[in-house]
Amino acid sequence: MALSNNVIGAINFVAMLLSIPVIGAGIWLATEADNSCVKILQWPVIILGVLILLVALAGFVGGFWRIPWLLIAYLVLMLLLIVLLACLVVFIYMVTSRGGGHPVPSRAYLEYDLDGFSGWLRRRVRSTYKWDRIRSCLSSTSMCAELNQSYRAAQDFFNAPITPLQSGCCKPPTECGYTFVNPTYWISPINNAADMDCLQWSNDQTQLCYSCDSCKAGLLANLKKEWMKADVVLIITLVALIAVYIFGCCAFRSAKTEELFKKYKQGNAYT
Repeated sequence: MALSNNVIGAINFVAMLLSIPVIGAGIWLATEADNSCVKILQWPVIILGVLILLVALAGFVGGFWRIPWLLIAYLVLMLLLIVLLACLVVFIYMVTSRGGGHPVPSRAYLEYDLDGFSGWLRRRVRSTYKWDRIRSCLSSTSMCAELNQSYRAAQDFFNAPITPLQSGCCKPPTECGYTFVNPTYWISPINNAADMDCLQWSNDQTQLCYSCDSCKAGLLANLKKEWMKADVVLIITLVALIAVYIFGCCAFRSAKTEELFKKYKQGNAYT
C-alpha cells in the first residue's frame, strides 16, 4: 500500500512539472506586444496551468500522506482539467486554421487581408471600441520606430523579413502606390483611391496605418503565428498529462486492491 501511494505521489509530482510549460506558454504570450494589447488567450492559459499545478499538488499530498478523499478529488478534477485543456487546444486550432499572407511584387514580406481569417478572430478587432483600445496600445510600442533604425534604403526595406504586424501597421499597402522615403514615411501618389486603407494612411508617426484593415489583419496574422506555437506546447503537455493520469488511475486502483486484499487477509487471520 505504501509503495503504491509513493508511486501515486511521484506520478503527481510529474503532473506538477507538466503545469510549468502551460504556465510558461501563457506568460510568453503575455510578454508579446500584440497579445498584451489584445488580451485574449494568455490569461486562460495561465489560469489553466495554475489549476493543473494545484490539483497535481493535491494528488501529490494525497499520495504520500495516504489521504484517499484527496486522491479521489485529484482524479475527478484532473480529468476535468484535461478535458478543458483539450477543448482549448482544439479551439486554438480552429480559430488559427484560416488566414495567411499573400506575396506582393518586388517585396520579400507578405501582406494580409482581414477577410481571410476566422470570423471569431475578426470579431475581436472589428468593433470600433475594441480596436480603439488595441490601436492605442500598438501605437505606444516601438515596433515601427525599430524599422526606421534598421532600414534606410528602399531596397533593403523591401527585402526585409518584417513581421505581419509591421507589414500591416507601419507602412501603406503596396497596391496604394506610395513612394518610399523611409519605412514609416511615404509620399502619396496622385490617385490613392484604390482601397480605403490608402486613404487611412498617415505620415503622422502616431497614426501611420493603425486605423487600416491591413493593420487588423497583420495583428491577427501575428496572433495566429504565436498562438500556433503555444498550441504545440499545449498539445505536447496534454498528451503527457493524459499518460500521467492513466498511470495515476492504475496506481490508485492497485493501491485500493492491495488495501482490500490486506483487509481480507486480516479477516481470515481472526477467523
